[in-house]
Amino acid sequence: MDNSQYFALAKEWLMSKGLVAMTDFVIFLLLLLVGSQIIAAIARVTEAALERMPRVRPMLASFTLNVLRKTLWVVLLMVALPRIGIDIAPLVAGLGVMGFVVGFAFQESLSNLAAGVMILLNEPFVMGNYIQAGGHSGTVKELNMMATTMFTVDNRVITIPNRVIWGSSIINYSKNDTRRIDMNVRIGYASDLQKATAILHEILAADDRVLKDPKPVIELNEFGDSSMDLIVRPWVKRSDYGDVKFAFNRKLKEAFDREGIERATPQVQHLSS
Repeated sequence: MDNSQYFALAKEWLMSKGLVAMTDFVIFLLLLLVGSQIIAAIARVTEAALERMPRVRPMLASFTLNVLRKTLWVVLLMVALPRIGIDIAPLVAGLGVMGFVVGFAFQESLSNLAAGVMILLNEPFVMGNYIQAGGHSGTVKELNMMATTMFTVDNRVITIPNRVIWGSSIINYSKNDTRRIDMNVRIGYASDLQKATAILHEILAADDRVLKDPKPVIELNEFGDSSMDLIVRPWVKRSDYGDVKFAFNRKLKEAFDREGIERATPQVQHLSS
């Protein structure tokens, strides 16, 4: 076949199908152009709406916008590609099967992702909070869609999958401004209960960090085999919790030794940290 025959075939194709093909290609480009503008507009509106929602954190907003954009682009391509003769039905079916296989293989990662979304939506803690979750305690230093990173009091770094965090009880010690210190003081039966109670009140009253409201509670809790057990429950600012507790222990020993109060062993048992 010589060049003139090729030219004749090309001319015939252009005359019969070329106009339709060019029209479809132009429509394809217009769909992409208009569709991209619509996607950008929808993303801007969604971003503005998310910014007005106080419970939506920046990380969740970014994740939501990213998923929205990709989903809309997939829809746009599904509409536009058939205009240029690309049948994506087999591709979509193949992706569906592949998605099932990938989802099964990465089910733990998907669980972490879903748990990360739930944490961001419900906000049981934020960065900088001291929490207990997943069998560990520490200050939250990083929260992403897959894992939570905490620094412990002895400066260890613990990274916990979000599914473990969300699947456990979460105790947030930083949520409120005040905390109650729960302590148990044991004294011997030969000790003067009234005098011991007065000493405990004096120790708490002398510490300006102990709040006056709510008032500290000091009561006889129960009779043990070899001791009378008193509960001591002062309220303090969250930031003073550890310092007040340690100072109380030291002053308690000094005062009881000075006043001759018999202490049962162990002297002080902390019910919670």
